[in-house]
Amino acid sequence: MTDALAASGNPGEIEPIYHDPPLRSLAESALRLSVPRRALLGIVGEPGAGKSTFAEQLLTEIEAIRPGVATAVSMDGFHLAQRVIDRMGMSRDKGAIETFDAYGFVAMLRRVREETDHTVWWPDFSREIEDPVAQSLEVAPHHQVVIVDGNFLLADEPPWNQVRDLLTETWFLDAAPAERRQRLMNRYVRYGFSPSSAQMKTDGVDEQTSARIRRTGYSADRILSERRSCSPTTQRAGACRH
Repeated sequence: MTDALAASGNPGEIEPIYHDPPLRSLAESALRLSVPRRALLGIVGEPGAGKSTFAEQLLTEIEAIRPGVATAVSMDGFHLAQRVIDRMGMSRDKGAIETFDAYGFVAMLRRVREETDHTVWWPDFSREIEDPVAQSLEVAPHHQVVIVDGNFLLADEPPWNQVRDLLTETWFLDAAPAERRQRLMNRYVRYGFSPSSAQMKTDGVDEQTSARIRRTGYSADRILSERRSCSPTTQRAGACRH
Protein backbone atom coordinates (compact mmCIF):
# COMPACT_ATOMS: atom_id res chain seq x y z
CA MET A 1 0.00 0.00 0.00
CA THR A 2 1.22 3.49 -0.78
CA ASP A 3 2.18 6.00 1.87
CA ALA A 4 -0.66 8.31 0.95
CA LEU A 5 -3.15 5.49 1.11
CA ALA A 6 -1.73 4.23 4.39
CA ALA A 7 -2.16 7.71 5.85
CA SER A 8 -5.72 8.13 4.65
CA GLY A 9 -6.87 4.52 5.00
CA ASN A 10 -9.06 4.98 1.94
CA PRO A 11 -7.97 5.56 -1.67
CA GLY A 12 -11.27 7.32 -2.30
CA GLU A 13 -10.15 10.11 0.01
CA ILE A 14 -7.26 11.04 -2.30
CA GLU A 15 -8.23 13.08 -5.32
CA PRO A 16 -7.00 11.35 -8.50
CA ILE A 17 -4.20 13.20 -10.24
CA TYR A 18 -4.74 11.22 -13.46
CA HIS A 19 -8.38 12.00 -14.21
CA ASP A 20 -8.71 12.22 -17.99
CA PRO A 21 -10.42 9.97 -18.87
CA PRO A 22 -12.24 9.52 -15.53
CA LEU A 23 -11.39 6.56 -13.31
CA ARG A 24 -14.74 4.92 -14.05
CA SER A 25 -13.95 4.91 -17.76
CA LEU A 26 -10.45 3.54 -17.11
CA ALA A 27 -11.87 0.81 -14.88
CA GLU A 28 -14.29 -0.22 -17.61
CA SER A 29 -11.39 -0.32 -20.09
CA ALA A 30 -9.42 -2.55 -17.71
CA LEU A 31 -12.35 -4.94 -17.36
CA ARG A 32 -12.71 -5.22 -21.13
CA LEU A 33 -9.09 -6.38 -21.33
CA SER A 34 -9.98 -9.50 -19.33
CA VAL A 35 -12.11 -10.99 -22.11
CA PRO A 36 -11.56 -13.82 -22.93
CA ARG A 37 -8.62 -14.46 -20.54
CA ARG A 38 -6.97 -12.96 -17.47
CA ALA A 39 -5.53 -9.51 -18.15
CA LEU A 40 -2.26 -8.21 -16.73
CA LEU A 41 -2.43 -4.42 -16.81
CA GLY A 42 0.92 -2.68 -16.39
CA ILE A 43 1.10 0.77 -14.76
CA VAL A 44 4.49 2.34 -15.42
CA GLY A 45 5.90 5.70 -14.43
CA GLU A 46 8.82 7.53 -12.88
CA PRO A 47 9.60 7.51 -9.16
CA GLY A 48 7.04 9.76 -7.51
CA ALA A 49 4.56 9.51 -10.38
CA GLY A 50 1.96 7.95 -8.07
CA LYS A 51 1.86 4.48 -9.63
CA SER A 52 0.75 2.50 -6.61
CA THR A 53 -1.77 5.14 -5.54
CA PHE A 54 -3.25 5.13 -9.04
CA ALA A 55 -3.28 1.32 -9.07
CA GLU A 56 -5.17 1.23 -5.76
CA GLN A 57 -7.66 3.84 -6.98
CA LEU A 58 -8.21 1.94 -10.21
CA LEU A 59 -8.68 -1.28 -8.24
CA THR A 60 -11.25 0.41 -6.00
CA GLU A 61 -13.16 1.62 -9.05
CA ILE A 62 -13.11 -1.85 -10.63
CA GLU A 63 -14.38 -3.29 -7.33
CA ALA A 64 -17.28 -0.85 -7.44
CA ILE A 65 -18.27 -2.18 -10.86
CA ARG A 66 -17.53 -5.88 -10.43
CA PRO A 67 -16.43 -6.92 -6.94
CA GLY A 68 -13.79 -9.61 -6.50
CA VAL A 69 -12.46 -9.82 -10.05
CA ALA A 70 -9.29 -7.73 -9.69
CA THR A 71 -6.18 -7.38 -7.56
CA ALA A 72 -3.07 -5.18 -7.54
CA VAL A 73 0.58 -6.20 -7.17
CA SER A 74 3.86 -4.38 -7.65
CA MET A 75 7.30 -4.85 -9.14
CA ASP A 76 8.62 -3.54 -5.80
CA GLY A 77 8.23 -7.04 -4.36
CA PHE A 78 11.23 -7.99 -6.51
CA HIS A 79 13.65 -5.59 -4.84
CA LEU A 80 16.78 -7.46 -3.85
CA ALA A 81 17.15 -7.83 -0.08
CA GLN A 82 18.85 -4.87 1.60
CA ARG A 83 21.79 -7.01 2.71
CA VAL A 84 22.35 -8.08 -0.91
CA ILE A 85 22.24 -4.47 -2.11
CA ASP A 86 24.70 -3.55 0.66
CA ARG A 87 27.01 -6.37 -0.42
CA MET A 88 26.83 -5.10 -4.01
CA GLY A 89 27.92 -1.67 -2.81
CA MET A 90 24.71 -0.12 -4.16
CA SER A 91 23.03 1.09 -0.97
CA ARG A 92 22.87 4.67 -2.26
CA ASP A 93 21.45 3.41 -5.55
CA LYS A 94 18.58 1.35 -4.17
CA GLY A 95 15.75 1.56 -6.69
CA ALA A 96 18.07 1.48 -9.70
CA ILE A 97 17.27 -1.21 -12.24
CA GLU A 98 20.23 -3.32 -11.08
CA THR A 99 18.73 -3.64 -7.58
CA PHE A 100 15.76 -5.76 -8.73
CA ASP A 101 15.45 -9.47 -9.46
CA ALA A 102 14.53 -9.04 -13.10
CA TYR A 103 14.45 -12.74 -13.98
CA GLY A 104 12.30 -13.50 -10.94
CA PHE A 105 9.85 -10.76 -11.94
CA VAL A 106 9.57 -12.06 -15.50
CA ALA A 107 9.03 -15.61 -14.25
CA MET A 108 6.30 -14.48 -11.85
CA LEU A 109 4.50 -12.52 -14.58
CA ARG A 110 4.55 -15.62 -16.73
CA ARG A 111 3.13 -17.71 -13.88
CA VAL A 112 0.32 -15.24 -13.22
CA ARG A 113 -0.50 -15.12 -16.91
CA GLU A 114 -0.51 -18.90 -17.40
CA GLU A 115 -1.43 -20.46 -14.04
CA THR A 116 -5.04 -19.39 -13.73
CA ASP A 117 -6.50 -22.53 -12.10
CA HIS A 118 -4.83 -22.06 -8.70
CA THR A 119 -3.55 -19.30 -6.44
CA VAL A 120 -0.19 -17.74 -7.24
CA TRP A 121 1.50 -15.92 -4.34
CA TRP A 122 3.24 -12.65 -5.16
CA PRO A 123 5.90 -10.96 -2.95
CA ASP A 124 5.21 -7.56 -1.43
CA PHE A 125 7.57 -4.79 -0.30
CA SER A 126 7.47 -3.50 3.27
CA ARG A 127 8.31 0.14 3.89
CA GLU A 128 8.58 -0.65 7.60
CA ILE A 129 11.57 -2.96 7.13
CA GLU A 130 12.65 -1.66 3.68
CA ASP A 131 12.77 -5.22 2.35
CA PRO A 132 10.60 -7.56 0.28
CA VAL A 133 8.21 -9.91 2.04
CA ALA A 134 7.96 -13.27 0.31
CA GLN A 135 4.74 -14.54 -1.23
CA SER A 136 2.31 -12.35 0.71
CA LEU A 137 -0.15 -11.18 -1.98
CA GLU A 138 -2.74 -13.58 -3.35
CA VAL A 139 -3.54 -13.77 -7.05
CA ALA A 140 -6.50 -16.14 -7.00
CA PRO A 141 -8.25 -17.90 -9.91
CA HIS A 142 -11.15 -15.43 -9.70
CA HIS A 143 -8.84 -12.45 -10.28
CA GLN A 144 -9.39 -11.73 -13.95
CA VAL A 145 -7.63 -8.35 -13.88
CA VAL A 146 -4.19 -8.14 -12.27
CA ILE A 147 -2.83 -4.60 -12.02
CA VAL A 148 0.97 -4.57 -11.97
CA ASP A 149 2.78 -1.33 -11.19
CA GLY A 150 6.49 -0.73 -11.63
CA ASN A 151 9.22 1.53 -12.92
CA PHE A 152 10.76 -0.71 -15.54
CA LEU A 153 7.85 -2.41 -17.29
CA LEU A 154 8.92 -0.92 -20.64
CA ALA A 155 12.69 -1.23 -20.21
CA ASP A 156 14.24 -2.58 -23.38
CA GLU A 157 17.30 -4.44 -22.08
CA PRO A 158 17.20 -8.19 -21.33
CA PRO A 159 15.42 -9.70 -19.52
CA TRP A 160 13.16 -6.68 -18.95
CA ASN A 161 12.33 -6.63 -22.65
CA GLN A 162 10.22 -9.76 -22.08
CA VAL A 163 7.86 -7.91 -19.73
CA ARG A 164 5.83 -6.02 -22.30
CA ASP A 165 4.77 -9.18 -24.13
CA LEU A 166 3.59 -10.70 -20.84
CA LEU A 167 1.36 -7.71 -20.09
CA THR A 168 -1.99 -7.31 -21.85
CA GLU A 169 -1.58 -3.51 -21.94
CA THR A 170 0.75 -0.96 -20.41
CA TRP A 171 -0.33 2.51 -19.27
CA PHE A 172 2.27 5.24 -18.72
CA LEU A 173 1.68 7.89 -16.05
CA ASP A 174 3.08 11.09 -17.52
CA ALA A 175 3.77 12.96 -14.29
CA ALA A 176 4.23 16.71 -13.96
CA PRO A 177 7.98 17.10 -13.25
CA ALA A 178 7.85 19.61 -10.41
CA GLU A 179 4.95 17.90 -8.62
CA ARG A 180 6.54 14.47 -9.04
CA ARG A 181 9.86 15.59 -7.55
CA GLN A 182 8.12 17.28 -4.62
CA ARG A 183 6.10 14.14 -3.86
CA LEU A 184 9.32 12.14 -3.93
CA MET A 185 11.16 14.45 -1.54
CA ASN A 186 8.17 14.54 0.81
CA ARG A 187 8.11 10.74 0.81
CA TYR A 188 11.76 10.48 1.78
CA VAL A 189 11.35 12.98 4.58
CA ARG A 190 8.46 10.87 5.94
CA TYR A 191 10.80 7.87 5.84
CA GLY A 192 13.25 9.74 8.07
CA PHE A 193 15.61 11.33 5.53
CA SER A 194 16.85 14.83 6.27
CA PRO A 195 15.66 17.41 3.70
CA SER A 196 19.17 17.60 2.22
CA SER A 197 19.45 13.79 1.96
CA ALA A 198 15.99 13.63 0.38
CA GLN A 199 17.05 16.24 -2.17
CA MET A 200 20.26 14.31 -2.90
CA LYS A 201 18.41 11.03 -3.51
CA THR A 202 15.80 12.74 -5.68
CA ASP A 203 18.48 14.46 -7.76
CA GLY A 204 20.66 11.35 -7.92
CA VAL A 205 19.52 7.80 -8.58
CA ASP A 206 15.87 8.80 -8.94
CA GLU A 207 16.61 11.38 -11.63
CA GLN A 208 18.71 8.82 -13.52
CA THR A 209 15.91 6.30 -13.19
CA SER A 210 13.37 8.87 -14.41
CA ALA A 211 15.40 9.53 -17.56
CA ARG A 212 15.54 5.80 -18.28
CA ILE A 213 11.79 5.39 -17.80
CA ARG A 214 10.82 8.40 -19.91
CA ARG A 215 12.98 7.16 -22.77
CA THR A 216 10.58 4.24 -23.34
CA GLY A 217 7.45 5.46 -21.54
CA TYR A 218 5.80 7.03 -24.54
CA SER A 219 5.68 3.67 -26.31
CA ALA A 220 2.99 2.56 -23.82
CA ASP A 221 -0.45 1.51 -25.05
CA ARG A 222 -2.03 4.43 -23.20
CA ILE A 223 -0.56 7.65 -21.79
CA LEU A 224 -2.28 9.34 -18.86
CA SER A 225 -1.11 12.87 -18.10
CA GLU A 226 -1.12 14.40 -14.65
CA ARG A 227 -3.12 17.56 -14.35
CA ARG A 228 -0.74 20.46 -13.81
CA SER A 229 -0.97 22.97 -11.01
CA CYS A 230 -1.89 26.34 -12.48
CA SER A 231 -1.25 29.80 -11.20
CA PRO A 232 -3.81 32.54 -12.03
CA THR A 233 -1.32 33.96 -14.53
CA THR A 234 -0.95 30.62 -16.28
CA GLN A 235 -4.70 30.15 -16.30
CA ARG A 236 -5.26 33.52 -17.94
CA ALA A 237 -2.66 32.64 -20.57
CA GLY A 238 -4.57 29.44 -21.36
CA ALA A 239 -1.43 27.34 -20.82
CA CYS A 240 -2.74 25.05 -18.08
CA ARG A 241 -2.70 21.38 -18.87
CA HIS A 242 -5.56 19.44 -17.31
